[in-house]
Amino acid sequence: MSRTKPAEPWSHKHLLGVECLSAPEIRFLLETARGFEEVSTRSVKKVPALRGRVVANLFFEDSTRTRSSFTLAASRLSADVLDLAGKGSSISKGETLSDTARNIEAMGVDVIVCRHHLSGAAVQLSRSVRCCVINAGDGQHEHPTQGLLDIYTLARRLGRDDFDLTGLTVGIVGDIAHSRVARSNVYGLLKLGAQVILVGPPTLLPRTFADLGCELSHSLEDVLGRVDALNMLRIQFERMTSQAFPSLREYAAFFGLTTERIQRAKPEIVVMHPGPINRGIEIDAQVADGEHSVILNQVANGLAVRMAVLFLVTTAK
Repeated sequence: MSRTKPAEPWSHKHLLGVECLSAPEIRFLLETARGFEEVSTRSVKKVPALRGRVVANLFFEDSTRTRSSFTLAASRLSADVLDLAGKGSSISKGETLSDTARNIEAMGVDVIVCRHHLSGAAVQLSRSVRCCVINAGDGQHEHPTQGLLDIYTLARRLGRDDFDLTGLTVGIVGDIAHSRVARSNVYGLLKLGAQVILVGPPTLLPRTFADLGCELSHSLEDVLGRVDALNMLRIQFERMTSQAFPSLREYAAFFGLTTERIQRAKPEIVVMHPGPINRGIEIDAQVADGEHSVILNQVANGLAVRMAVLFLVTTAK
């Protein structure tokens, strides 16, 4: 790990959202992640930072990247990992989330990483147990580690090694209304000095985001030449209760990042996507795999960021 000491110590026992973090705390966490980044390049990809600790992944929604990333991050810190699924758990028999968490904690667990379909579930857990709680996505509230790894990836790509994003303009495009990733990105980007433009159809772009300090736009074409990065979000059909636009073809025509559109953007534009990608809808395959894309970098950087989060919450004073 890097011996450089960031500007402000970490004191949070839980990571429930980016909204509750200050700009110095975000920079501290991202600087810690940079120290862990080189672990993945070693022949033996492990450090003993959490040896003897137990991390429980408690996921009540399907997940591939986030769950496997937390499992691998904990393993690389030498922690023991307990993988649990909501489906088939005692909750399906009527047990409350709090009781389930207390029973898991009683097994000697030090950290619970929780993903839940209800907003506020992670906060509820943190009030029910004495161990650390990390929010891996709760309803439409936040997905803090995804937001942090997105910011980390953007800063590293653009050479902002101090994680000061002043002067940058970032566009977040798509289903803003249902996106916990968008909310975590907005909180973090604004605190680090970036300007944020949210882009989407009126039915998926709540006006309340303007109150946070974001610019709102219903035209991707209008913002293409202004943004330094675009974070393309998928349409979350599983969270919708009604039809938000006439058809997928129409959505792709107005808001999809195509090969033609990318040519009208800034030459050094950074293209991001939290996954999973719906190729041909929010982003063309050629763009997702092209020179501007940092999508796979996001996945790789997610390990370092989640290692940093696990390390910091378990060592917080």
